[in-house]
Amino acid sequence: MSDTLDRVLDRVESNFDDSLERLMTLLRVPSVSTDPAHEDDVAGCARLAADLLADAGLEAKVHDTPGHPMVVATGGDPDGPHVLYYGHYDVQPADPVELWDTAPFEPTITGDGDERRVVCRGAADDKGQLMMFVEALRAWHETDGGPPIRVTVLLEGEEESGSPSLDGFLEQHREALAPDVCVVSDTGMWNRDTPAITTMLRGLVYLDVKLSGPGHDLHSGMYGGAVVNPLNELTRILGELHDADGRITVDGFYDGVREPAAAEQWRSLDFDEAAFLESAGLKSSTGESGRTVLERIWSRPTLDINGICGGYTGEGAKTVIAAEGRAKLSCRLVPGQDPQRIEAALIAHLQQRTPEGCSWEIHGHGCNPAIEVETNSPWLRAAVEALGSEFSNETVLCGCGGSIPVVGSFQSILGAQSLLVGFGLDDDRVHSPNEKFDLVCFHRGIRSHAAIVEALAGVGAPAR
Repeated sequence: MSDTLDRVLDRVESNFDDSLERLMTLLRVPSVSTDPAHEDDVAGCARLAADLLADAGLEAKVHDTPGHPMVVATGGDPDGPHVLYYGHYDVQPADPVELWDTAPFEPTITGDGDERRVVCRGAADDKGQLMMFVEALRAWHETDGGPPIRVTVLLEGEEESGSPSLDGFLEQHREALAPDVCVVSDTGMWNRDTPAITTMLRGLVYLDVKLSGPGHDLHSGMYGGAVVNPLNELTRILGELHDADGRITVDGFYDGVREPAAAEQWRSLDFDEAAFLESAGLKSSTGESGRTVLERIWSRPTLDINGICGGYTGEGAKTVIAAEGRAKLSCRLVPGQDPQRIEAALIAHLQQRTPEGCSWEIHGHGCNPAIEVETNSPWLRAAVEALGSEFSNETVLCGCGGSIPVVGSFQSILGAQSLLVGFGLDDDRVHSPNEKFDLVCFHRGIRSHAAIVEALAGVGAPAR
């Protein structure tokens, strides 16, 4: 660790209360990208993020897109390696609001000492995480005039709504954005005392399906038992998507799936299954037979019903046969699976089971492949070394059950690998009521990103 980095870390310490206040300001903006009612909030959040980046010593600009704005900021040493930092300032809806203990867009500090955390929508996903590298860059700027790397920061406003404008934006700005390496902070730690770099991400296929039957809702006494009930049929079909061993019954679903080379190493990790399940409010796991929990969430594909509705769902009774039933389905995919083939196979599976008198309407919301990140690159080795200066426990190279499509876009469009260095925890309640981010993670994340800056600078800029 250099004397300069020591001074930068001292600046992180003296700045921490201000860093936290800046995070709280960003969290107060309800930047829900999926809800048109929050369009102005999303745009306002983009402007605020640009102001925070400018205040951290970067030249920042808000770019219009066909959807929500992109924020791009540049700075640092033009002769250093070019590092592209990515985060997203949009958030999930707060619903169901009644399950929050505090107002979902009024950040609240709870707990004492090392148990302090900020509770707010977006605290962990992804405002708290993106503000860690923003604050690290700020500390470098205030200490040494700027970081010893060429910096580009890209903040997206549509990650939670499928990133429809992202690829086009990357294509349009390919030359300016193309980096030597990308840093993405939207993943998790192994635990509070053990850092992690994610090297595998599952892909995603998402469908909205509607099964229609009668031309209008019917009286269940007058018609029940004599006409098709779309809700009965929809739930029957969905209930048969898995067999008794937890395997998915769609033809060709497992084509190309391969056993991960690191599966044996995963079994040796100090994984607390009970604590993992407790964070979900459960005591036992389920899923594909013969697989460990880590295998199920890192290296095995899934098919889940994410929502289902139809008929009468209000208070009291209404005896009705609904004219239609709707469901939302998602597949998490692993390396070797072709997202387009999986989507087509799932649609074919449903259509082959169309009940007499019914019809489907099916709409897709994107197909993203699984991602594997190089584990032998000098950038990853540098990041591991930097994390080793902040944590006594060795960095875990792990998989992730979630999907971050931008990593694939960085590979295919910008030709760059990503370092997935995150500081979230399993119990952060991401996408759920009472989302939180531990302040010890926020603090150590800023310090870690500051150290990673120097480590990446040490790799040097490849010949261009």
